Amino acid sequence: MSDCIFCKLANGEIPTTMVYQNEFAAAFNDASPLAPVHVLVVPKNHHDNMLDGVDAQTFMAMVDCVEQVVELTGIQNSGFRVLTNVGADAGQTVNHLHWHVLGGKRLSDSLA
Repeated sequence: MSDCIFCKLANGEIPTTMVYQNEFAAAFNDASPLAPVHVLVVPKNHHDNMLDGVDAQTFMAMVDCVEQVVELTGIQNSGFRVLTNVGADAGQTVNHLHWHVLGGKRLSDSLA
């Protein structure tokens, strides 16, 4: 999708500091972090949300990003949260599949 900010970030069209990336997915810091570690994991191809015909290879690439992010940020042993919102009523503000990886402190229930 040509006007999608997450497509542009994931594919290097807009500069960002990548935490990690692979062939099919990218991970970069959230612009408005809710925790000391708040990284977004997005597929490089556009999908509106997790129910938008995402193939297994893309999902596995996103899981690989999560594994690398938690290791690189040092939160793999202290606990972390991975969440996604689907649709406006759930709080999705960018219509591109993305997972929030949150950690680095004790997370309250209000982030659920």
